Amino acid sequence: MSSFTEADKKHKQARIQIQENPGDLSKEMLLQVGDLVKASLQDGNLRCTVAFKISDDAKIPRIAVGAMADKLGIRITNCQIGCFKVGKTIHDNHAGKKIDDPIITMLEALRKNDELTCASVFELAAQLKLPPMAIADVANLRNLKIRRC
Repeated sequence: MSSFTEADKKHKQARIQIQENPGDLSKEMLLQVGDLVKASLQDGNLRCTVAFKISDDAKIPRIAVGAMADKLGIRITNCQIGCFKVGKTIHDNHAGKKIDDPIITMLEALRKNDELTCASVFELAAQLKLPPMAIADVANLRNLKIRRC
């Protein structure tokens, strides 16, 4: 298990400003989300897909689940777009493959507008009917930083 330490929290808070209760959830719902997160751990961590499922099932913003994981000192793992790794890895062995120009154009437009975020990668993937990891791979090949995960 790799816990989300106080040093990790401080580092993240220096990069991203998240409200204490980003979903403006009731105390009861906060307790429920905390219980759902704790019950969903695998090897002491919360998988990204499981965090999304908790969000969808509870009909709450994904950021609320992430904030709860942070509060509980739980690390999110197995990111669907390859974030949260020390070294970025190209996942579908894209090395040497021609990158689709429209994807590059869309990613560059998002970056230019400071909108290259986890959410925008998922939206773009849905629009293009591709897995989110395929979009993230192109971003990684172009050294574009996906933010606000």
